[in-house]
Amino acid sequence: MANAASGMAVDNECKIKFLELKSKRTHRFITFKIDEKLQQITVDKIGNPGQTYDDFTASLPEKECRYAVYDFDFVTEENCQKSKIFFIAWSPDTSRVRNKMLYASSKDRFRRELDGIQCEVQATDASEIGIDNIREKAR
Repeated sequence: MANAASGMAVDNECKIKFLELKSKRTHRFITFKIDEKLQQITVDKIGNPGQTYDDFTASLPEKECRYAVYDFDFVTEENCQKSKIFFIAWSPDTSRVRNKMLYASSKDRFRRELDGIQCEVQATDASEIGIDNIREKAR
């Protein structure tokens, strides 16, 4: 079903891969992109469980928007091992205005399709998705 605001549908593979990340933990992260020709949101890249947060941030394009989910493992102040799933809307300042508008108008509906997101981050540059910021939001 297409998004009323942007006309973007969500490819079923997006939901399948997200469920694998959430329930089976078979992926560390997934990036999603809008395919304007197909008028839908599709899976862009998938990170295996052994990849790091640096691998994830390196996978985000410098001049293009993306959506991403990241399964973030951390240790609480009580020394408990925890995990939170982050939704990241990557919209770098260097991307085209049309690109930013497409992603902004499709974000809310797409995020609702991914049931189980625990934290959300809107980022326009690398400092906003730095590991310290993510760690802080996780707590």
